[in-house]
Amino acid sequence: MANNNSGAALRYEEVAAYLLNKFADAFDLSRVEGKQKVVGQISTTTWTLDAKGFTEGDAAFIIVECRRYLDSRLSQEDVAAIAFRIMDTGAAGAITVSPLDLQSGAKLVANATNISHVRLSPDSSPEEFSMQFLDQLFLGIREIVEATDVSDAVVNRAVGVVEMANATDSCDALVIRAGFAGNQ
Repeated sequence: MANNNSGAALRYEEVAAYLLNKFADAFDLSRVEGKQKVVGQISTTTWTLDAKGFTEGDAAFIIVECRRYLDSRLSQEDVAAIAFRIMDTGAAGAITVSPLDLQSGAKLVANATNISHVRLSPDSSPEEFSMQFLDQLFLGIREIVEATDVSDAVVNRAVGVVEMANATDSCDALVIRAGFAGNQ
């Protein structure tokens, strides 16, 4: 398991919050904000949330919990702890983010307590990522292309992304694509 205080884990949380916010509509959210503290309504303890999503009109919020575990999947106990945070904070549900799928018992708890799971590659950045939610796959691909004496170019990719690139004389161009790649 990764140390949740490590630099890689903190970066993973930041990238997850950024990507969830970028694609908020896919999660039925209006926006996602980064790390926050929320006081429990039952326990009165202070919870640190990795990120917090908001439904349309801020009618409700969703807890985002990130775990950059490389060797183990989130367990039933991990997800049950998140289910308690939902109850204690008054959240409408939660989204777990990790590189691996949930264990079978964790899936049962998640389904019973309005917890959705997102798989995000462990070394993701805002530009380069692979993120899966239900049957949707989101990809970010960064590539460097070299162009000589080209004024305009259109690049068509198999995933349906059409890009425009403009270069003059001899130069290097950086093309960054990020978006919805479609159903699997």
